[in-house]
Amino acid sequence: MAIKPMDDRVLVKPIEAESKTASGIYLPESAKEKPVRGEVISTGPGKRLDNGNRAQMSVKKGDTVVYGKYAGTEVELKGDKFLIVRESELLGVIGG
Repeated sequence: MAIKPMDDRVLVKPIEAESKTASGIYLPESAKEKPVRGEVISTGPGKRLDNGNRAQMSVKKGDTVVYGKYAGTEVELKGDKFLIVRESELLGVIGG
């Protein structure tokens, strides 16, 4: 079973924050921040324009992206957590 995003949506696998600080202190789960970056797993075909054509997506599979802390919808598939976000909710691509 796979998830295929619709229109201008993007399926992202969140990259978890480090569980240890730079000084070597381990953080409990309750102290960790929500992830704000992840890897693009798949994209939809693009937003439908007024002329009937589809806009080209600006991200592709494998890109590492940054998104807002509360952006998108969380989904779980086979024990893995994913995020479905609109392309417009993405803040940037890391390393582009």
